[in-house]
Amino acid sequence: MRFYPVWLITTLLFFNYKAICQQDSTAKITRISIEAGALATSGRLVPFWQRANQYGTVPLAGSFGTVRVNVSSDYRALPSRRVDWGYGLEVVGNAGGLNQQIVLPQAYVKARWRQIELYVGRRRNIIGLVDTLLTSGAYAMSGNALPLPTIQLGTRGYVPLHFTKGLVSVNATYGHAWFETDNRKVYHTMLHQSSFYMRVGKPTWAVRLYAGINHQAVWGGYSPYLGSNVSSNGHLPSSLKAYLYVITALPASNASVDGFVTSFDETNRIGNHLGSLDLGAEFDIGDCTFMVYRQNPYDTGAIWYLTTIADGLNGLSIRRKHKGSSFVSVDRGLFEFLYTANQGGNQFVIEDPYRRGKVDYFNNSQYVDGWITHAHTIGTPFLTPEGDIRSNIPYGPIVNNRVSVLHVGLSGHIGEVGTWLIKLSNSRNFGTYNAPFSSTLNQLSGLLKVSAPLQLPLIGSTQVNSSLAVDQGTLLPNAIGFYVGLRKNLFVRAQNVTLPKRRIVSPLFR
Repeated sequence: MRFYPVWLITTLLFFNYKAICQQDSTAKITRISIEAGALATSGRLVPFWQRANQYGTVPLAGSFGTVRVNVSSDYRALPSRRVDWGYGLEVVGNAGGLNQQIVLPQAYVKARWRQIELYVGRRRNIIGLVDTLLTSGAYAMSGNALPLPTIQLGTRGYVPLHFTKGLVSVNATYGHAWFETDNRKVYHTMLHQSSFYMRVGKPTWAVRLYAGINHQAVWGGYSPYLGSNVSSNGHLPSSLKAYLYVITALPASNASVDGFVTSFDETNRIGNHLGSLDLGAEFDIGDCTFMVYRQNPYDTGAIWYLTTIADGLNGLSIRRKHKGSSFVSVDRGLFEFLYTANQGGNQFVIEDPYRRGKVDYFNNSQYVDGWITHAHTIGTPFLTPEGDIRSNIPYGPIVNNRVSVLHVGLSGHIGEVGTWLIKLSNSRNFGTYNAPFSSTLNQLSGLLKVSAPLQLPLIGSTQVNSSLAVDQGTLLPNAIGFYVGLRKNLFVRAQNVTLPKRRIVSPLFR
C-alpha cells in the first residue's frame, strides 16, 4: 500500500526539522544467547502451557529438539543519546518425528527519537493491561502466535505529558502489518493495529490509574469464496479511502469507497474489527504492589450497548518490590478470571441493538480464517482453533470461544540466583453458539518451570531451564511434557563510535 511510505517519510522529515544535532560518544552492547534443549511428551500434543503464549515457536504435536539463537542490540540509556537505533534477531529451529521447522519470531530494526520509536519487522509484543509474566493471555494479542511483519510508530512505554507536570502519561502505538498467504482462505490480507493507554499518577505515587483501548482490524485481500457474488469478483476493499474507513471504524458504502464493497461490509464495517477496552489500577502497600485490571472484549458493536459486558478478563496481580529472604521465596502472584460465554446472548437481531448477540469472538463470516496466523490464535489461547484440541471436536477456525477460565500464577526465587514459576488453569468450554459442544468440556492445565545457573567445563557459566507440564480433561488430549535446555548468554560490547545525537524540544514530552 503506497500510503505508508509517504506517511513514514513525512514523519521522519518532521523529526529532522525539529532536531538540533550534537555529538556524543557511547558504546552499544550486543547481546547474544544460544539455547539447546529437548521436549518429550507422553501424548499426541505438546501440553498446553508448554506451547501457549510462546509466539508460535513451540510445535503443536510430538516430542522434539530445539536450538534457539537470539541476537539483539538495544538503545543507549537516556538522556545520553536521544536519537538511537537497535535491532533484534531470533531464530528457532525445531526437529523431531513430527516437526521440522525454522521460525523467526523476531527480526526487526528500530529507531528512537527521545521517547518515540519506529520499528520494522517481526517483534514480540503483548497488547493490553495484564501481568505479562504470569497472565493466561491478553485478550486481543497475547503472544500466542508468530508475530506478523509490522511497521509501527509509537511511544516507548508511558511518556509523561509535559503540560500536566507528569501527572498524566500516555502509551500509544499505530501500526500496519501483513498476514501470510500460505494455507489461508483469504489471501493478501492486512492488519491495522493501534492502541492508546493513559496513566494518571506519577510512578512514585502510591496509587496509579490506567485506562485504554486497542484496535485491530483485518482488511483488504482477495476471497475466492465471494467470487462472482460481489461486483469486485472476490476482491475486498483495499484502497486508501477504504483504509481510512478501517482506521476510523466508520460505516462505508459503494459511493464512499473506491471500488465495490460487499453487503456484509455495508451492514457492518470494512474489515474484521476487534480489541478490548481496558481499565486498571496499581496500589503500593508496604513492600508490595497490587494491580487490578479488567479487559472488556469487543468484536462487534454490541459492547457499546453493554450487552456483552459480562464477558472479559479480570486480574489481580501482587508482586514484591524486593526479593523474599527465604531460600524458596514467593515474589509474585496472580489470579485471573476469563469469561467469554455470554456474547450478548444466543440470538442476533440486527434491528434491535440490545439483541445483537452471538458475537462469535475471533470468527468472522467474511474473513473466514478467523483471528489466526500460522495456525495459532493471535489473542488469548483459551479461544482455541480446531487443530489445537481433540480430533472429534467440530470443524471451524475458532471452534471454542465460549469459555470460563480460572487461572493462578506464582513465581519466585530459589536461593540467590535460581527462579521458579507455576501456572495452573481450570477451564469450562462450551464451543460456539453456532456449533455448541454436546456437553461442557472441562480442562485442567498446569506448568512448573525452574531455572538455575550451572558451571560446565569448557562452556563455563550457563543456565539450565526446565519445565514440567500436565494436561488433564476432556478438551485437550491428556499429556505430560518435560523440557530441559541449556542457555548460554554472551554480552559483546561494541567499540565506541561517534554518532549524531538529536535533542528535540517538544511541548508534549519531557
